[in-house]
Amino acid sequence: MLITYDSCETSIPAIDQERISNWVNRVVVNNGFEIGEINYYFCSDDYLLEMNREHLNHDYFTDIITFDYTIADIISGDLFISVDTVRDNAKDYQVDFFEELHRVIVHGVLHLLGIDDKCDEDQEIMTQKEDESLALLSKIH
Repeated sequence: MLITYDSCETSIPAIDQERISNWVNRVVVNNGFEIGEINYYFCSDDYLLEMNREHLNHDYFTDIITFDYTIADIISGDLFISVDTVRDNAKDYQVDFFEELHRVIVHGVLHLLGIDDKCDEDQEIMTQKEDESLALLSKIH
């Protein structure tokens, strides 16, 4: 299992990286996969907006962009998270910043596991999987 944390134009939030890595690994294993290499990059809004424009031809802010390098049942990818958007969303949803950050961290992993969120039905499944994963995090120390 290789999970790394880095930053682009911002600092890495004060998360317990070992705990988060153990949690992400548990989510992946519980879904019948294993981790190859997952790289988290914490970015500014502007950095992620430019990536969204350049790589996805989307001209809007987002909380995460996931690049999927999964092969068979080995989960790998680069996950770019906008700390600015996560902070704004936490305020909008009236939740703690770290709760929202954890949701986004696992959201990207769920995409690597093949869970989509393009339509309403898929969004319901994604939210359910996020909630289940967040409940699991509370059991990891």
